[in-house]
Amino acid sequence: MAAGLSAALIASTDSAVAAGSSASLDAFAKKSGRRFGSAVSWSKPGADRGSFANPAYAAILERDCSLLVPENELKWQWTRPGPTTFDFQQFDAIVEYATKQGMAVRGHTLFWTPTKWYPKWLETFDFGPQPKAAAEALLVSHVRTVCSRYGKRIYSYDVVNEAVEPGTGEIRDTNVTRAIGGEAFLDLMFHTARAEAPHAQLVYNDYMSWERNSEDETHMRGVLKLLEGFRKRGTPVDALGIQSHIRLLKQGPVADIVKESEGPWRRFVDEVVGMGYKLVITEFDVNDRMAPTDITQRDRMVADYAKAYLDLMLSYPQLRDILAWGMVDRYSWLNGFDPRADKTMKRGTPYDANFRPKPLYDAIGNAFASAPVHASAV
Repeated sequence: MAAGLSAALIASTDSAVAAGSSASLDAFAKKSGRRFGSAVSWSKPGADRGSFANPAYAAILERDCSLLVPENELKWQWTRPGPTTFDFQQFDAIVEYATKQGMAVRGHTLFWTPTKWYPKWLETFDFGPQPKAAAEALLVSHVRTVCSRYGKRIYSYDVVNEAVEPGTGEIRDTNVTRAIGGEAFLDLMFHTARAEAPHAQLVYNDYMSWERNSEDETHMRGVLKLLEGFRKRGTPVDALGIQSHIRLLKQGPVADIVKESEGPWRRFVDEVVGMGYKLVITEFDVNDRMAPTDITQRDRMVADYAKAYLDLMLSYPQLRDILAWGMVDRYSWLNGFDPRADKTMKRGTPYDANFRPKPLYDAIGNAFASAPVHASAV
């Protein structure tokens, strides 16, 4: 199966290049001083997954990406089987592959805040008679262990992921934040990461999005409050990671949908960079839940919507790195997380289920091609 898909990939991408498409998304990105990458998973050799061990998927990664980020393999559910044990086997393999290919690696994530994403043992962990000290020791040990193991092989960390409760804009209430205190938890994570990985870009990562609804607006206000607090307290946060799981939530002309979103979103991003933060697009894809069933129509809407979003984001010189949350529809998390009512596969990544580049692929390349030149390219 994998060999056949590899052959199909070569044929399809060759024809796309001959038709004028970009030979590489990362090559287009680099012309403007930026970089393009993707999430990747671990699997056994030859498994039908979005893994470097799947030859067809690896061919896409090696063609289009200079950055990789683990989809799951550095999260606590994978690396922390118990409070005193670690398991890095799968992530080690990803780092080894990336190193051999000359790709840079992001670390995602040193802590994912929502309780539902904790390993089971942490959900009900008893921090004992001195919960603050016990929780601090657990977190510091984790950060030190990860950072010392990988050293400069990881250039950027999502130090804390999704600490803001979208419905309230406040720091999430968990057994960890109750033990330490919300702000104290965040500050501890970032100060420890800076001490252990002084070379690395330290990122606060969250999923507030540009679509207009009340929860997104509350989420954005909460993130701004968080970022302001970091600056006031001297917390060493370098960048805001904007996940960018953008969503087509309604039908109608894409231009009208974009018009609703771009003004408020730009004001949000302006406030972020006005505080001195860099930007990273950490998990880009398009949720086409409300787009038409017709593939031609849907692909055009997805591409146009993505291009409008990327054009806005790439207008900021503070944005250098853009990473897709997967490159092939066949392996997109969106199919299981939020399936379409018509039961068709979602089409929110650059390649379709048969490893053929789609209009979204060209939209990403065209956004890079028309972007202002980043200072790093000068």
